[in-house]
Amino acid sequence: MSSAFWQKSQLKLPVIQAPMAGGATTPQLVATVSGAGGLGFLAGAMLSPEQIGEETARIRALTDRPFGINLFVQAPPAPAVAELEPALKLLAPWHAELGLAPPSVPASFCQPFDRQFDALLALRPAFASFTFDILDAARMQALKQAGIQVIGTATNLAEGLAWAQLGADAVCAQGREAGGHRGTFIGPQEQSLRPMLSLVYELAQNLPVPVLAAGGIMNGKDIAGAMRHGAQACLLGTAFLRCPESGISAPWKQALAAAQSGATRLTRAFSGRMARGLDNRYMEEMAKSQDQLPAYPVTNALTGPLRAAAVQAGRRDLMSLWAGEGVALARELPAAELVAQLLAEWQAAYR
Repeated sequence: MSSAFWQKSQLKLPVIQAPMAGGATTPQLVATVSGAGGLGFLAGAMLSPEQIGEETARIRALTDRPFGINLFVQAPPAPAVAELEPALKLLAPWHAELGLAPPSVPASFCQPFDRQFDALLALRPAFASFTFDILDAARMQALKQAGIQVIGTATNLAEGLAWAQLGADAVCAQGREAGGHRGTFIGPQEQSLRPMLSLVYELAQNLPVPVLAAGGIMNGKDIAGAMRHGAQACLLGTAFLRCPESGISAPWKQALAAAQSGATRLTRAFSGRMARGLDNRYMEEMAKSQDQLPAYPVTNALTGPLRAAAVQAGRRDLMSLWAGEGVALARELPAAELVAQLLAEWQAAYR
């Protein structure tokens, strides 16, 4: 194990804080995890290039340890108005229920990936990770020249092989248990819902680069299990959501605290891309019509006002409460304490 990814990266333990977009990942959380001996990751996907710079400056003011920045690889969509009409119709009753004006088409659907990428490159974090698609060769070359280590996301073997061939330094195997959005970019998302341990084992057997595990990892025992299957480090997201450093809303934290085992489901009703979160009324009532919604990021932008209003009103039945299958095991602890506990549990699992 002397050449394992986590040791080469000078971490105290094989824990990477998963980048969770939408406000969950704060500079405080990233810096605390890195400072405690793990690897913190800024979720840059929904931030403007300027915000990515500001958040990175805050992280660097709090720690001198390595950290990473994550982006969604995506082109700005330009859907025809006719394509959006079914979605606007579906969302109208929900808007009415919350006292909002009828849904409308936003000025833009996502942040400009090309400018986000340029900002990341200029900031030179130790690591950069990418999901939703794969980089082109020119961008990969630019990252290499800047000395930034690249982690790609894979939900199946074909994606893992594509990232390895491109020259990624590591590949994150995202199991079906993972909270938040699916990273699938080859084949239908429904056909890439492998259990984490099974996917990790397959990728570790077939890829020439380190494999990292993500999905349902909540404690040191889970970390040890993933590593026995070939993982060289583990990404934990849901495990950090109840930490005071996490930036999620109070209703979301309350829902996590009350969550039982089996409380999550996959949906594309909030964003147009399959994502796992706490089951609620919106997911259930939209299940039959969610396939009429346009792909991410269009639906994500269209539901933005609805989701924001639901948070303001404390309406957990209408919020996107992203969480993984292990949510019932999430602990309300300061991030540094959680990292220390994960280290102790992981070491104990090997004794």
